[in-house]
Amino acid sequence: MVDVPDFRTTTVEALVGMIRGGELSAAAVTDAALTRIEAGNGVLNAFVAVDADMARAQAAALDARIAAGEDVGPLAGVPIGVKDLEDAAGFRTTRGAMHLADSPVLETDSTEVARLRAAGCVVIGKTNTPEAGWIGDTFNPLFGATKNPWNLERSPGGSSGGTSAAVSAGMVPLATGSDGGGSIRIPSGVCGMSSFKPTQGRIPAGPAPMGAADLSTVGPMSRRIRDVAIALDVVVGPDANDLRSQPALAESFRAACGTPAAPTRLLWCSNVDGSPVDDEVLEISMTAVERIRGSGVEVVETEPIMPDVMKPFLLLFYGNMVPGYRDLLDTPAFDQITPGLQALISGAEKRLSADSIEQARKSAQSLSMRLATAMDGFDALITPLTVGHTPVSEGQGVVNGELTNAWVGNTAPFNVTKRPAGTTCMGFASDGMPLALQLVGHHLDDVRTVELTAWAEDLFGLDPIAPFPT
Repeated sequence: MVDVPDFRTTTVEALVGMIRGGELSAAAVTDAALTRIEAGNGVLNAFVAVDADMARAQAAALDARIAAGEDVGPLAGVPIGVKDLEDAAGFRTTRGAMHLADSPVLETDSTEVARLRAAGCVVIGKTNTPEAGWIGDTFNPLFGATKNPWNLERSPGGSSGGTSAAVSAGMVPLATGSDGGGSIRIPSGVCGMSSFKPTQGRIPAGPAPMGAADLSTVGPMSRRIRDVAIALDVVVGPDANDLRSQPALAESFRAACGTPAAPTRLLWCSNVDGSPVDDEVLEISMTAVERIRGSGVEVVETEPIMPDVMKPFLLLFYGNMVPGYRDLLDTPAFDQITPGLQALISGAEKRLSADSIEQARKSAQSLSMRLATAMDGFDALITPLTVGHTPVSEGQGVVNGELTNAWVGNTAPFNVTKRPAGTTCMGFASDGMPLALQLVGHHLDDVRTVELTAWAEDLFGLDPIAPFPT
């Protein structure tokens, strides 16, 4: 047996190879994850629940099956965290909400977690999220704030910030996230990770997905896109528990990333919704664009494609969230909701109607058609992932020195239009924080979008490793 390597410098693929080849045991890898969580979680607050005994029992069972010659799956022995918006057997799903703190321990997994477990993953625990996934930061009244391993004063993004902090700090090599407005892409980007938001339904969200059902998708998160791709090959495919689930794909995500084919033409937009872009973010983005042009790819610039996208987004996002909180209105439990979320739910409740939601859905369709027209003849659309700098924890982002909640800008439009989108690190701001490029694919073109993300990751040649733990 060899020592368990640092999850930050060893790919999931290599880790699985060592476990399947007998160089490592699933038990040793699980113990390493538990040790690293114990050492760092008191500072980062990435995990909100861990069951060491249950994890060790899963690992021991996997080792016994491997010793018996069984094929335990393509993710044999990989320890994972599960975002606390998603179900995992043996844990509560609290959604970061005080009124769900004592909800029952569950006996079943979500479809995604069940598929990861069947592929050989060891479920370690639950990762932190803002209440109901409402914001691109990660804090809540129940568990507090999660910190960014790149800078403990900064946000790890959200709403999958517990997962991004856990993975980028090397606590686990793989974990789950979800994305209703950027919640896989934002935390991955500000933590130096590559990521992918699939087309809605590509990964089933069943049973009975809660939250922003018109916008959200679940998905695996890891440091590098090829490791995300391995997990995607496990979790994609239809499921009767999710009526939005897409048909199975004949192509392999990981195979497409082997030697990714370069694009021919890319459409470039610095601010899809028209939000102001920070000067430094734009400068680093343009350096990345010139790097792409220098590789022989034609890049064509366009004006903001969807300046009117935020109104339907907000109606669909908070409109889908209000029903889960309506029973708490005018009760003492409502006072325990995260204050910012309280105000948004109260405001959305007053604006919601059957007509307003229907109009938002029609607007989404119109915006999707507009995006398809703009992208016609291009391999993908590229944008800076964020238009501003990473917020301090529980604060606002920064655009040209001004605090603003509109520091993201370029993520939500592709939930409204349901487009697949990948991200990878394109450089670093002067404060040392990672900045990411976003690559948006054509409708249902998930495999090619992941392939292009792998191509960009290779082109930029960055492998950012968070300085925590020191």
